[in-house]
Amino acid sequence: MKPDVLRGHLDAMILAVLEDEPRHGYAIMEALQRASGGALDLPTGTLYPALRRLERAGLLHSEWATVGGRKRRTYRLTSEGSQTLAAERVEWRSFAVVVEEVLKIHVARPSGAL
Repeated sequence: MKPDVLRGHLDAMILAVLEDEPRHGYAIMEALQRASGGALDLPTGTLYPALRRLERAGLLHSEWATVGGRKRRTYRLTSEGSQTLAAERVEWRSFAVVVEEVLKIHVARPSGAL
């Protein structure tokens, strides 16, 4: 998938994979890859800055936890993050409808045809 396609949508996808449970960074990458059928393979240089940005915005909260014997930063949605995710879903559905209408194939009609 082209990186430009992700622009503007990555934050909502991160929020979505954190909706059901807190996860550490690598688990977030795995969840995104699994949910996308392997189409999303984010480098850590893309994911971690996004996580920090979302936390600064108050949409995520992080804390250190021991996972599998290793200490890792675990992220979870805040209530504001849940509200933002809900709004992002509504906005995405509206946007997808518009794009679908514009991109659908129109059968060319001959001049003067009704």
